[in-house]
Amino acid sequence: MVIYLSTPKTDKVSEDGENDKLKFGLSSMQGWRATMEDAHSALLDLDNDTASFGVFDGHGGKVVAKFCAKYLHIEVLHTEAYAAGDLGAAVHRAYLRMDEMMRGQRGWQELQALGDKINQFTGITEGLIWSPKASDSNDRHDDWAFEEGPHSDFTGPNCGSTACVALVRNRQLVVANAGDSRCVISRNGQAYNLSRDHKPELEAERERIQSAGGYIKMGHVNGSLNLSRAIGDMELKQNKFLSPDKQILTANPDINIVELCDDDEFIVLACDGIWDCMSSQQLVDFIREHINTEESLSAVCEGVLDRCLAPSTMGGEGCDNMTMILVQFKKPFAQVKDASDAEQLTGDAGCSETQ
Repeated sequence: MVIYLSTPKTDKVSEDGENDKLKFGLSSMQGWRATMEDAHSALLDLDNDTASFGVFDGHGGKVVAKFCAKYLHIEVLHTEAYAAGDLGAAVHRAYLRMDEMMRGQRGWQELQALGDKINQFTGITEGLIWSPKASDSNDRHDDWAFEEGPHSDFTGPNCGSTACVALVRNRQLVVANAGDSRCVISRNGQAYNLSRDHKPELEAERERIQSAGGYIKMGHVNGSLNLSRAIGDMELKQNKFLSPDKQILTANPDINIVELCDDDEFIVLACDGIWDCMSSQQLVDFIREHINTEESLSAVCEGVLDRCLAPSTMGGEGCDNMTMILVQFKKPFAQVKDASDAEQLTGDAGCSETQ
């Protein structure tokens, strides 16, 4: 059951940043919800050539979203695939690594450290909205599973989070998604989805859920969750005979890899609190209308949040937590070499996709 406030919390957490290649703005707002369960990360300097942006929409609690915002980009950096230059494989491994890290003694400790009160539904301590800074990346990297203590048998949190992450390196854009947050690119004013919303009614999702022994009731996995992929929610990932990508719920992300060109203006990453109220094209149109008149990109994001906020809780839409990151490409990219490159983004998702 969703609990709403009598009046919405419209205070916003906003941030701007830029380097010689990119400019970003972001904003987050609790809105009508009784708690804020979104988190985000925005790092222009994942390394000298790579930037990382992510939105994480928690459900049943906020600590998994905060955990992902703190650690997912660090795990990307520490993969062998990243060292080899394969960003897609690196971020794919990092998603699955989140579930592994949240188990056991150290996982339990880290989830506790990210919170400040006990959630009555999950039994896990929680805290306020949080996003990492680049300085937070200096974390010791070891095998968490071997840390011993009274919670060594902790199977992981029963709350969870979506994760939509974009990595930008020169002309390469890599988008990873698990859940119903979304990344959209504006190419010469046309909106193209770079991720798909993972809902139980999708054929591939339904087949996996049912093959793993789960069921779908009124659009919800096992009658409780209205999305089919997420990090956390470990009670839906307990089949020891199935790999992580075959569980009732999986953190396995879709990966899109796009070669950027001069027509690419900006990307948007946002939680479903935005997409429930605006289509991808409507959001791109709104941004293009305001991006040159507002004093900052975060101000554009704040305008979107204000527009989406419902006047009351009667309808449901516009009553969710809202988080949005807007990333603008500052310098033109090399022209596409041929017509096939120019037509890479067609249709809904429109990009070459790697599973």
